[in-house]
Amino acid sequence: MPYVYLALAIVCEVTATTALPSSQGFTRPLPSAVVVVGYAAAFYFLSLCLRHMSVGIAYAIWAAAGIVLIAILGLLVHGQPLDAPAVIGLGLIVAGVVVINVWSGAQLH
Repeated sequence: MPYVYLALAIVCEVTATTALPSSQGFTRPLPSAVVVVGYAAAFYFLSLCLRHMSVGIAYAIWAAAGIVLIAILGLLVHGQPLDAPAVIGLGLIVAGVVVINVWSGAQLH
């Protein structure tokens, strides 16, 4: 169940972060509400995840997934391009999370 809570936290955070540019400095009500509710929900689900998963591992997974998803959504939603070094860097971040999950025994407690 901790991975389900972590996935929900990631989806909420990515949704909130994707809406952040559209809020235009919190001057537009609907995108601003999505940002606030999304971040609140993300931290709620993260807190549930942390009952069974170490904070360092959970945050590493959250950060990596968030970075990759935000980069993809930045490209698709906001037209923000990714160059080759960015794609390589994102791949290295994903590789780091794979190493943690495959070879580390520190993820669950």
